[in-house]
Amino acid sequence: MSILLAALLGLIQGLAEFLPISSSGHLNLLQALFGVDIEHQLLFNILLHVGTLAAVAIVFWKDWLDMIAHPIRNRTLLLLFVASLPALAGKVIFSDSLDYVETHNDILGLCFLLTGAMLMLSQWLSQRNARRGVEKRQVGMGEAVAMGCLQAVGMLPGVSRSGSTIFGGMCARLDRTTAAKFSFMMSAPAILGGLVSESLAVMEEGIYIGGDLPAILVGMLVAGVSGYLSVRFFLKLINRISLNWFALYVGLLGILVIILQAVGVM
Repeated sequence: MSILLAALLGLIQGLAEFLPISSSGHLNLLQALFGVDIEHQLLFNILLHVGTLAAVAIVFWKDWLDMIAHPIRNRTLLLLFVASLPALAGKVIFSDSLDYVETHNDILGLCFLLTGAMLMLSQWLSQRNARRGVEKRQVGMGEAVAMGCLQAVGMLPGVSRSGSTIFGGMCARLDRTTAAKFSFMMSAPAILGGLVSESLAVMEEGIYIGGDLPAILVGMLVAGVSGYLSVRFFLKLINRISLNWFALYVGLLGILVIILQAVGVM
């Protein structure tokens, strides 16, 4: 794999991970359209996620330090653990099926459309909650469970993890900023879990990635830098822009993917 290709995929991963447009869906789409045949695709995609994990660690470093230093007073660590359980259960129960859909594009277009529908509902719920004055600015156990269940849906390529979890937050009446921040922090245990799982598989299969290591490192670096900028940008943007614009983008992308599949391009 070339360093230029790895950098491009890292850029897409970093930007799309925290914007509600599905990084995994964009990676799969790019690889399919340009005939990119990446050996051990799942592992490479997860390593790109590690770059965005570093971005989350840097942006929210004060929050991480506080929750680790005061695990009883600060319940965020417990809430993140609870929010991770639905996705963990889904991965264990549907492991083979998820591995298949993550490396094939049979339902990619439909998943983009599903993301668009959730974003439109998120916009409507946000406006309704604000109008009724029922928005919450603190994540509790119920909110963590709701967002965790939607994170399990976000394991499908084309379904945005951030978009689905923010939708869960809107359903639980969180305000946009609180839902987005917790959504981004939820990515940390999800990425770590995926990394451990895929690393174990690599060791069992005796896969050698040494030849691609320079390109992988560049991809991770680019993903980390672009992810950091994406988090900063979206947190400032989320209260000032309609989520319907993101919904329109992924909706059109979903229709395009379905057309391309119908005519045999992908």
